This record gives sequence, C-alpha cells and structure tokens, in this order.
Amino acid sequence: MPRIAFIGAGSMVFATKLVGDVLSFDDLSDSEIVLMDVDERRLDRTRRVADAIVENEGLDATVEATLDRRAALDGADYVVNMINVGGIEPFENEIRIPEEYGVEQAIGDTTGPGGVFRGLRTIPTLLDVARDVERLCPDALLLNYTNPMAILCKAVFDATTVETVGLCHSVPHTAAAIADYAGVPEDELDYWVAGINHMAWFLEAEHDGDSVYPELEAAAEDPETYERDTVRFEMMKHFGAFPTESSHHVSEYVPYFRTDPAVVEAMTGTDYAERMPTASYLEGWTERSAARDDPALEPDLGEVGAERSEEYASRLIHSLETGTPRRFNLNVSNETNAVANLPNDACVEVPVLVDGAGLHPCSVGELPPQLAALDRQHTAVYDLAVQGALENDRRKVHQAVTLDPLTSARLTLEEIHEMVEDLIEANEEYLPDLDWPDSPSDRPVRMEADD
Repeated sequence: MPRIAFIGAGSMVFATKLVGDVLSFDDLSDSEIVLMDVDERRLDRTRRVADAIVENEGLDATVEATLDRRAALDGADYVVNMINVGGIEPFENEIRIPEEYGVEQAIGDTTGPGGVFRGLRTIPTLLDVARDVERLCPDALLLNYTNPMAILCKAVFDATTVETVGLCHSVPHTAAAIADYAGVPEDELDYWVAGINHMAWFLEAEHDGDSVYPELEAAAEDPETYERDTVRFEMMKHFGAFPTESSHHVSEYVPYFRTDPAVVEAMTGTDYAERMPTASYLEGWTERSAARDDPALEPDLGEVGAERSEEYASRLIHSLETGTPRRFNLNVSNETNAVANLPNDACVEVPVLVDGAGLHPCSVGELPPQLAALDRQHTAVYDLAVQGALENDRRKVHQAVTLDPLTSARLTLEEIHEMVEDLIEANEEYLPDLDWPDSPSDRPVRMEADD
C-alpha cells in the first residue's frame, strides 16, 4: 500500500487525472492517496472527485486531504509535485515586461526571461517541500511536474539529498506527431531520444527497423503538413533531428523565428502562432483560470472513474512497486554522464529504465555536436538561474537572462539589464532576496546616453 502525496492538488483536472492513473492499476488500487494544497476550496473539489473515483470503482484505496504539507509528507513513499507559486499576476509580468522590451516569448514558462523568473519564484517553495521530504520521508521519490522543469529539478539536485525525477509528456506527444507525419502506427514507432527538457532530440525514429526520417522529410515538403509544425520541420532541416516540443514553444528556445519581422509575418497563421502571448491569449488564460473555480464545471461524480492517461507517473510508480520493467524519457541529473557532451551537473532528459531496483538512466553517448551546442546554451542559463536563486545573487540572475538566445538576439546589454531590473521589481514579493555581490566593482556600470 504505497502512500502517495500530491502537493499542489488544488489543480483538480490534473490532480484527479493522476489519481485516476494510479488507481487504474490493480496493484496500486489500495494506495493511500494524500492530497495537499494551500487553497481549501480547490482542495475540497479535488478530494470529492478522488473520493468518487474510489467509490465508483469499488477500490480499497483511501483518500485524505490536508492543508498541512508536513502531514501530507509524513511517511510518504512518493511525492508528486505540481505547485504553482504566485498565480496569474507574476505569470503576466513575466510575459508582458519582456514583450515591452521586444522579447516576444511564445509561452514564457520554461526558458527565456519568463522561465528564469518562474523558476526564481518557485525554487524557494519547492526547496521547502524537498527539505520536509528529507526530514519526514527521506526515502521517498520526488516526481516533479512543475515548470520550468530543468531549472527546478537542478535546484533540488544541487541543494538537497532528495531523489528527484522530472516528468514531462513532450516526448510521447512528439512521438505521436512523428508517427502521424510518417504514416505509421504510433504504437509501432521505436525511438531513442535525448537532450534537455523541451529541447531533446529524436536521435532515432524507426518503424520495422527502418528510419522514418525520409518520410518526415517528405512530409515537410507538403505545404499543409509543413504548416502544422513549421519550426520543428525547419529545425530538422537545418540541424538534422526533430525536437521534442511544439513549434510555438521551440520557437522561443532559439533566435531564428521571433526576431525578424519578415519571419514572424511568414509564420503567423501557422502552428507557430498557436500560443503567442497576445493580449487575447493572456485574457483567455485568465478566463480559463477563473473557469476552473466554477463549481458548475465539476465533473459528474457518478461518472468519474480510474482511467489511464498518457502521463508517466502511475506507470513509473507501478514499475517501482511491482518490478515491471519499463523505459521512459525522464529528467534526471547528468551525474552518470548519460549525455557525454553536456555538463555532468545539468538536468538532462534521457531514456531511463525503471524496475523494482530503481531508476537507471541510459547512456546515450555524445549528442551530435550541433544539437549539444544548442542544448549547452540553455544548460548555462539554467545553471546561472539556479545559482542566483540559491546564493541570492542578483548578478547571476542578470547573467542568466543575458545568455538566453532569444533575448540576446533581440536586445542590447543595457536593455537586458533594465528589463531584468523591471522584472525583479514587479515580482519582488515572490522572489528570493536578490542582492549584488559584496564587491562594489561587481555592480554593473550604467551606460547613460549623452544629452
């Protein structure tokens, strides 16, 4: 009977999806489910749905809901993290302020100025969770779903002893897209993927032992298909591999698609523009967030059940509990040198074998040099962001954003400095106490224009 604590369980749709996933396995149907959130009303909605799943399926599982994080973690075997620190206001700041300076992110939650600052505001709370895990359930596995994935996982790797793994559905979603473009059954596609979260690469994609890359290249020549995945087809054409995130998201990881007005105009109307941070998108995001609180949208409790989704968490827990071997693409520390030409202290996304003995990252050797170079740009940004948060070092936060490929392609050094200061000021209540290093000479010199 594993005890599984869900931290941030007020997100009813996602939390109950994961609970249903777990309880869909007979071997886990007697699990002890513990739901924790700081919002009592949202937490109660999630609890009601989870209770209904147990009752409707006639399971032996128990469901507990608590506002007390330590009570939820006490004795847990698995801790599923899905917290969202700060809500709508800082999220909008992280998009709007860079946009005012000309840095137009697509989503702004995992990389770029938005990703760095989302990481900064989340790291203190996540480390509080991890330190409670160290005290109350030191043998538990922390499964992180919160973005920015690589930044947050690295912070826990660097600052705690908690065994941590990051879970993201970008690889299976991309596999489904590749199978569709190549015209092969999704469940017959074999692949080998490695890199970093949201910028991992399909190093191999095969059907019946043959590469499907020729079919992908042919699909990219079809205008209708091309418009469904413009950026990823372009990245494949120029760098030789298909990346693991959607075109609109990948577009903010590189400097090639969001800086030239002609390119922006040419791409607008394709999948590239699906989630550009326009005013209407942000308004829609706010409306969707408010709608989640609408009691009328609670599902029919008589109809809910234990249905299994594509998410990894339940399968991973099942493999550890039963010894059933499975392979997932997970976010882990590169301390085992899984990717030989990325830093050993980076968070990498690689194939991981999971069985009753634990998690075993696979060695993928070296990435092709052009792919490693793209990924190293981001591991450097993430490293500085984490150091800035852990050391309260304002300069390193500045350096993290300054090294971001999209930002550095769009702004001068002085403009980046001003933008970061504006972001710090706007989100100060959510951030660590950032300060400049002690030496006065380390402070940046303001470059004032002549009158």
